[in-house]
Amino acid sequence: MRRLFIPGRLADTVTLTGSDAHHLGYTLRARTGERCVVVDAERQVASMEITGFTADTVTLRLVERLAADTESPIRLTLAVCLLKADKMDFVVQKAVELGAATVQPLESENCVARYDGKKAEARRERWQRIADEAAKQCGRTALLEVAPILPFGEWLTARPERDGAAFFCYEAEEQKTLGAWLAETEGGAFTAVVGPEGGFTPTEAEMAKRAGLSAVTLGSRILRAETAAVAALAIAQHVKGDLGNKS
Repeated sequence: MRRLFIPGRLADTVTLTGSDAHHLGYTLRARTGERCVVVDAERQVASMEITGFTADTVTLRLVERLAADTESPIRLTLAVCLLKADKMDFVVQKAVELGAATVQPLESENCVARYDGKKAEARRERWQRIADEAAKQCGRTALLEVAPILPFGEWLTARPERDGAAFFCYEAEEQKTLGAWLAETEGGAFTAVVGPEGGFTPTEAEMAKRAGLSAVTLGSRILRAETAAVAALAIAQHVKGDLGNKS
């Protein structure tokens, strides 16, 4: 069934407006009597039946509340430096599927892709749309947030405490593996930091270490940036979260 997210709380009757109403009524050509899954701002889930349409609204009736929270037991943030072409689209989509709570796009020295002003916000909005659609398709009960693009140094200074302990994937690190770091690090929130196609500069790596981030290796092979992002999230969710395990 189609999954929808609403900003308020579930009620016996819900009226959809905006893009969700348009998508149901005009794109999917849904009909009265069809059902969908609705998730509210408190991660309550219910099966609801379509009871009526207007030109710009869809009315739903609550049929059954569902016990279907699919969120990870850990809060996982992906801070990823800007990647070329559609690679950021791919990384955002996979971050949603792997249970991340936030994607923080970063601008670092070796980034090829760079966006200023309105173009930066337009990109963020695009990634947010991709994230929202991925959440519906993979059965999430919370939407991933795509934060505004920040310079790497600025983010290191302003990194929120809620994002917990942080590691960065660094090709010059040969000793500390991500698995070992996770095993020895306590907490329920973790941040994975991944560089651009050209990697982090030595200066940026030192900045990260001074800011309290731990350098880790993902293994003996050099991974593309988009592969490293997916691998880092998958390893973190397997060791600390619910990937491969039922939470």
